[in-house]
Amino acid sequence: SEFLLLGLPIEADQRDLFYALFLAMYLTTVLGNLLIIVLIQLDSHLHTPMYFFLSNLSFSDVCFSSVTMPKLLQNMQSQVPSIPYAGCLAQMYFFLLFSDLESFLLVAMAYDRYVAICFPLHYTTIMSPKLCLALVALSWVLTTFISLLHTLLMVRLSFCADNAIPHFFCDMSALLKLACSDIQINEMMIFILGGLVIIVPFLLIFLSYARIVSSILKVPSARGIHKAFSTCGSHLSVVSLFYGTIIGLYLCPSAGNSTIKETAMAVMYTVVTPMLNPFIYSLRNQDIKGALQKIFLKWTIQFSLGQ
Repeated sequence: SEFLLLGLPIEADQRDLFYALFLAMYLTTVLGNLLIIVLIQLDSHLHTPMYFFLSNLSFSDVCFSSVTMPKLLQNMQSQVPSIPYAGCLAQMYFFLLFSDLESFLLVAMAYDRYVAICFPLHYTTIMSPKLCLALVALSWVLTTFISLLHTLLMVRLSFCADNAIPHFFCDMSALLKLACSDIQINEMMIFILGGLVIIVPFLLIFLSYARIVSSILKVPSARGIHKAFSTCGSHLSVVSLFYGTIIGLYLCPSAGNSTIKETAMAVMYTVVTPMLNPFIYSLRNQDIKGALQKIFLKWTIQFSLGQ
């Protein structure tokens, strides 16, 4: 009827310190990503395909972090860190949904940068509002199908032995280790759909940037290179963070301290990456900085007039 989430390997005397740290990180993630969404909505200069995808990515980051962090914080203050069976499956479903959604959104953003740099004169025609909406809608449909399929395959399994999950959330691989039913179908679908969600998007992003580099090298100029890096730098940083941790976790397994390594890497892409994304996009992006300054100035003037 329930599972025990063993959580992070933290000493009892350090629990309060880590609780405060994770709470601060979660609040930073939510507020930072919500700020980007609000700025994009309020500033008409940011109503472009790139920022449309960025606002969706920020929304996905808020949801992705909210799937695991509140339960982690609750369990850090609880004597019995349990989660109901239905709650565990729901957490697994939404975790898969928003992690896969982020992967597909990063592909859409890479395609947007590819069109902007390789076909600048046709950019507005190619990246029409209809295509942008279609790309986001397709991402939602694919991720909903994939996460629902994994969840339904998990529902058919029996759990009749140990109910302790050596993790801070209901990770699919951790749940499969506890199952006493045949998990061959589950493993096969993880292999097939994992390729669709991780390998294919990663290769598409790599191909987009290979074409971008090729296009720049055909007409090399300091201005062109600077423009390319200024528009692609933030996206490349986020891609490196997201796929670097996932590849390190799932494609480079460690036989020695696998549980500790898996937990540390999971913290990286469930807690740290969503928190860093707003900083990466705001610190390296003049448009976001400009929008923030304009909104802040407008609010300051309104407050002064109100006084």
